[in-house]
Amino acid sequence: MNYPVWYLPSIGGGFLIALIAVTHVFVSHFAVGGGLYLVFSEKKGLRENNPGILAFTKRHAKFFLLLTMVYGSITGVGIWFIVALVNPGGISLLIHNFVFGWATEWVFFLLEIAAAFVYFYTFGKMDDKTHVTIGWIYFISAWISLFLITGIVDVMLTPGAWAVHRNFWAGFFNPSFVPSVFFRTFIATMLAGAYGYLTASFTEDTAVKESMTRFSGKWTLVSLILAIPSGLWYVAVLPAHAHRLVAGQSPTIATALHWGFWAVAGLMAITLIAGIAKPSWNLKPVAMAAFVCAFLIVGSFEWTREASRRPFVINKVMYSNQILKRDVPALREKGFLNSARWVQIRKLTAENRMAAGKELFINQCYACHTIGGFNNSIIARAKSMSYTALAAYIEKIHKMRYFMPPFAGTPDEAKALAAFVAGKLNGKEIKEQRPAPDGTGSGKSLYEENCSGCHELSDLKEKTAGWEQIKIRAALDKLNKLAEGMPPYEGTPAEKDRLSVFLYSLNHGSPAEISVPDGKTVYETHCSPCHEVSGLAEKTADWDRAKIRAALDKLNELEDAMPPMKGTVQEKEALASYLNSLKGGRK
Repeated sequence: MNYPVWYLPSIGGGFLIALIAVTHVFVSHFAVGGGLYLVFSEKKGLRENNPGILAFTKRHAKFFLLLTMVYGSITGVGIWFIVALVNPGGISLLIHNFVFGWATEWVFFLLEIAAAFVYFYTFGKMDDKTHVTIGWIYFISAWISLFLITGIVDVMLTPGAWAVHRNFWAGFFNPSFVPSVFFRTFIATMLAGAYGYLTASFTEDTAVKESMTRFSGKWTLVSLILAIPSGLWYVAVLPAHAHRLVAGQSPTIATALHWGFWAVAGLMAITLIAGIAKPSWNLKPVAMAAFVCAFLIVGSFEWTREASRRPFVINKVMYSNQILKRDVPALREKGFLNSARWVQIRKLTAENRMAAGKELFINQCYACHTIGGFNNSIIARAKSMSYTALAAYIEKIHKMRYFMPPFAGTPDEAKALAAFVAGKLNGKEIKEQRPAPDGTGSGKSLYEENCSGCHELSDLKEKTAGWEQIKIRAALDKLNKLAEGMPPYEGTPAEKDRLSVFLYSLNHGSPAEISVPDGKTVYETHCSPCHEVSGLAEKTADWDRAKIRAALDKLNELEDAMPPMKGTVQEKEALASYLNSLKGGRK
């Protein structure tokens, strides 16, 4: 909220970051592992006194130099440029805390560049021992760069104690630092093998081609095997919410991991068959397939790492929309528009509500949502929600979907945002809905406010086909137990009754045609001859609704003289909700 936003509504800044970052990581990690590969490739040629392998190494070094020093350097600068435009708040916070860490990395990066040029341009022009030493200097410098960058990058996901006192060393040696260094090192050497496999496929000397294919295959296989346990170690140290997202609560992460799993399987199969067992099968299309698999592995990892931070850009410190976590309570009380520095509208009025809603969208939603773009379009996400439902949903969005930041603004600002999304973007009617006389909404409005953000009506209709209304009602009491990651429904028992009727009606006609007993009427019919309302409220004061409902099935077991209740299941449900409401509605 302290920086202007580079607004690209149909593309989204996050997509641009991902596009540059994934390709950069694919090359920058090769820049680390490839240095070690060149050293051992050269040592192999020298040990075997094989001019063909040495020629292969020099040719691979040229490819290595052009790719890492040109494309790698350009995309490295590109990341700084795009991040500074898309999320300046996050990068500013990291620079103010870790600038000397980055400065140290730049020193080793300069040494890395110098060593790379010396290594290639002196190939065959200096004594072998010195030349190999230059290769070692390059690799060690590159690995130290990886070591330093890992400490800074991983603090965004696992800040640990740094989130509290901002100590440099606590942030640098954060909880995921060590497993991440191991995992990235093995990914780097795995990529070196995949790149070497590709170079070998273009080699015309059959003997050299098969020798370096098998060499690259073993290099890749060992790296993959070592990367798996270090990757699992990395996942094990993630914060609880991130671990749940990686474990399956996030559909996007699940998709990325699915692609990553098959990429690992594909690369391993190619390596074993066409790399080690039958190196003569290393044709250019096969090598390219291995190359693509390696790219998908890196892309899957980077996507998962970025997505598992949600709703934060720096975990527990700054949300993805650049709003500090500590500032949210004050912004909800005082308002966002009169606090942000780069907005034109300071005071919300009926006349400027749409324009204010757009500014709120840009500053609070655009970090993750596009407008009509292929990536997470807000139009598609909110198309099933009415204005009133969306306004109510926005105010509790963080509770409903943890991986989305809480709305940092007043209720009126939430309505302005809802008006822009529902009215301007989706063409819905902007009309305030009056609450029902009993304080509850209709079943349809309850669905829109609480369910439509994640569920289409057609999906719920299919899901509940064949369910009785009583089963739907019972499910609303235990949603978080039915599906991991689904938040519990926090409505009152009466609201749950109305929502269950609406969901039941999807497969059984109009809600008006479905009879739902009134709990108070059931009490008066079955209980009032013997029990005062105050007495029942006192009797069940420490009971939750589930215990009250269970008791209605065995009243004669609780007291010998009490007759069993002969009402229907629906009447017992309504009575349980009514009795529960007498004491404040414990769930």
